[in-house]
Amino acid sequence: MTQTRQNELDAIDPGWCPAWDTTWQGRYRLVHNHVQAGATVPTAAGAVVVQGENLGRWVTLQQDGWEQLLAAQQWLLENTLGLTPAEKAGRTVPRGQDAKWAANLAAARQYHTREGHLRVPRKHVEHLESEAGPSGRQNGADGAVEVKLGTWLDNVRKRADKLTEQRHADLDALGMRW
Repeated sequence: MTQTRQNELDAIDPGWCPAWDTTWQGRYRLVHNHVQAGATVPTAAGAVVVQGENLGRWVTLQQDGWEQLLAAQQWLLENTLGLTPAEKAGRTVPRGQDAKWAANLAAARQYHTREGHLRVPRKHVEHLESEAGPSGRQNGADGAVEVKLGTWLDNVRKRADKLTEQRHADLDALGMRW
């Protein structure tokens, strides 16, 4: 890189790093400028959009994917914007398909224990009293999670031939109607 190009980049952002993705750096700079202008760090998707960039969504993605960031990026986010990993910020990080299955199965077991069957109306939403999981939506400080149980069971029935034996057996144990 020529010295002229390096000087141009330094003029735009003195903290630029040639090893980092320029999109990441651009979004970081937009959030940083937003905060420097006296605003708070946006934490809700869609709350602040600057130059077509959804700053709240970007902040959330950084917190959710904290472990994938380089140590220098983590340091920068923590020390200039006050960001922390999602768990430290009081949010649960989305997890993989196994965790989604486990949350939905927990909702099915809870329903079965309470009602004695698994004939769930399609629009039924089960409220789990636990940490917010990836298949549910946290409802507030009480930690309740909404699982669209009726919809999930209908979808599972339609894809029954693709289930593992264990998953099929777990639902059979609850008296699942196939």
